[in-house]
Amino acid sequence: MRKTLFSVSAVCFSSSFIYASHPGNHINIILIMADDFGYECIGANGGEYVTPHIDSLAEKGIRFEHCYSNPLSTPSRVQLMTGKYNVHNYTAFAKLERKETTFANLLQEAGYTTCIAGKWQLGKEKDAPMHFGFNKSCLWQHTQKAIDSLRCDTRYANPVMDINGETVNFPYGSFGPDIYCDFILDFIRENKDRPFFVYYPMALTHSPFVSTPDSKEWLPVRSSTYKGNPIHFTDMVKYTDKLVGRVMNELEKLHLKENTLVIFTGDNGTSGAIISTLNGKPYPGGKGKTIDSGTHVPLIVSCPKGQIGKVNYNLIDFTDFLPTICEAAGINIPTGLDGKSFYPQLKGKTKDIRQWIYCWYAPQQVCDEKATVFARSHRYKLYRSGDFYDVQNDFNETTPIPRQKMTKEQKHIYNSLSKTIDKYKKYAVLRKEKK
Repeated sequence: MRKTLFSVSAVCFSSSFIYASHPGNHINIILIMADDFGYECIGANGGEYVTPHIDSLAEKGIRFEHCYSNPLSTPSRVQLMTGKYNVHNYTAFAKLERKETTFANLLQEAGYTTCIAGKWQLGKEKDAPMHFGFNKSCLWQHTQKAIDSLRCDTRYANPVMDINGETVNFPYGSFGPDIYCDFILDFIRENKDRPFFVYYPMALTHSPFVSTPDSKEWLPVRSSTYKGNPIHFTDMVKYTDKLVGRVMNELEKLHLKENTLVIFTGDNGTSGAIISTLNGKPYPGGKGKTIDSGTHVPLIVSCPKGQIGKVNYNLIDFTDFLPTICEAAGINIPTGLDGKSFYPQLKGKTKDIRQWIYCWYAPQQVCDEKATVFARSHRYKLYRSGDFYDVQNDFNETTPIPRQKMTKEQKHIYNSLSKTIDKYKKYAVLRKEKK
């Protein structure tokens, strides 16, 4: 009996010591990332879609105008979770190298309880989510394929997913996005009295474009086509917004909103099958392309004791999320990262802001010779090839500016961006092309 009491006391003391040694980690953190959801998909950004809950998040927090991801899913996720550019650690599509340390690993080590729900696509090992720092997981495309035996998609109607590593086939009438969200809400309720981290990589709004339970024509059958009917995309955006609202309402109900950092973003541009409207003009989706429609994503943050109703125009990229989350949690930011914490900006401070963004992009044929490499500022983008664009006036990057026609200012920016590309040359080691 005495041994048992001593063991329990030791555990409690150990846990208390962890929290006491990191006083800032009492803040809860929720990172929500919609899939194939570009900047234009939010009403607050000037988009045509009705997104009242996300808009409300912006009204009560900070809306960022210049957040950039990679153009495709796995490259963005690897960058987001590790705080490193793909030139360092991207080796294959649908894979995250097990030697990498993620934001969940770091938070878990600091005493957080952690959860992930939604799309995985980062390795089929049964223990992969746990290995990368997640105590609880509810994931599509973890150990199972993305399609069933009839080649129908399994992420939406009647989904197949892994709950803490065990495969579950959900019954007719189930909708995957509801299950992911329910799992997260249950996790929040269970851990409301301790620091928690939730990573919510949504399945929505990735194709196939399907009706939702809120659609007039909702029919819970798996899509037999990959793309589906783009007419349903609007309903999928609405449902994405609804699920964000469910999370925010639960925080309000549990009196956790004032102590929870909430970050909302998208992993890359919208599918090219979708033509939206942004500020009254047509805006084709650019997923997979390195132009702005493929890399410009929404970023909205609600921060405890942070700014309210502000618009931030500073550059942010996906390597910045890990150090930001670490600083918010009050834990040391690891060395060797490419990202800069933007947590001080959430409090209104503008010291040490990012001046450029770098991208090394070779999603399928992972070899430096195949990679598209660029560096950019707010307005200008320089590719490793030497092509230099005024993105503000040449959105689709159709007409590179010749060196002889550059202004003095443009030459200065060109040279500065060139140095950024050169900075990463030594890491751009030729890799054997994947066959």
